[in-house]
Amino acid sequence: MPFSPCGDGCLTAGAPTVSRPVRLLRVGAACGVLLLAFTGLPAVLAVRGAARDALLRLVFRGLLRAFGVRLVVRGVDGFTAERGRGALVVNNHISWLDIAAVNAVRPMRALAKREIADWPVLGALVARGGSIFLDRQRLSLLPATVAELAGALRGGALVNVTPEGTTWCGLASGRFAPAIFQAAIDGGVPVRPIALRYRLADGRETTQPAFIGEDSLLDSVRRVARLRGLVLEMHVCAEIAPGRATDRRELAALAQTTIQAALGTVTHHRALPALRLTSTMLEVAESGA
Repeated sequence: MPFSPCGDGCLTAGAPTVSRPVRLLRVGAACGVLLLAFTGLPAVLAVRGAARDALLRLVFRGLLRAFGVRLVVRGVDGFTAERGRGALVVNNHISWLDIAAVNAVRPMRALAKREIADWPVLGALVARGGSIFLDRQRLSLLPATVAELAGALRGGALVNVTPEGTTWCGLASGRFAPAIFQAAIDGGVPVRPIALRYRLADGRETTQPAFIGEDSLLDSVRRVARLRGLVLEMHVCAEIAPGRATDRRELAALAQTTIQAALGTVTHHRALPALRLTSTMLEVAESGA
């Protein structure tokens, strides 16, 4: 399994909070948005193109607003207007809010761990949204998953992937595993890196929204719900054109460096421990792919 050393000790202190009634209102509003989206899903799936994207953006923006999150987007550079051209969209992975942020700007399919399909309401939404599920317990299925992903990209889909394989606190990050980048090479599509950062209203970077350590989804939701003035910064980087890298390892490193440069954390990278890394799904695939 992908492994992150981040835990409770990574959580920054001193974040302003809202009152308990406001927290309850936020959670209730978020549940309302998800239930409304779930009940209206057949109507959403019945429309196509820009109309569907507009509806999905409303859902994910509504989810962010329900939790009091302000989304700041930089460097969009035509990203929202692209149609009919596939791309592998990769981002650093900190929180479950990452998914909402990316889709609030441009709805797209995702490569998701199989466990997400079992999440209440949200799992059904992710599955019906065309996600490709990755079973991290069955390494023999990875080549088929990469092939399915390449086919989706070749067919013109945007697919969101988190190459670190797990969440980090945001002040530290994991190495981008190369295996999934083979899908972009096989599909002949560009890679679009997206850098994410969480700040408070006063500008301080915060790790409070991170979904790390022994957190359950509920633990992380509670922590997000009590934050006051949370700002999610998204920097949409320039795409990496097909052919810029000679192989998947070089492409993964280039995407990672691009994101770290956008965040100003090129020297902040921490590699995963070697012993744990060799047992992960993606690195096992590298030895035989």
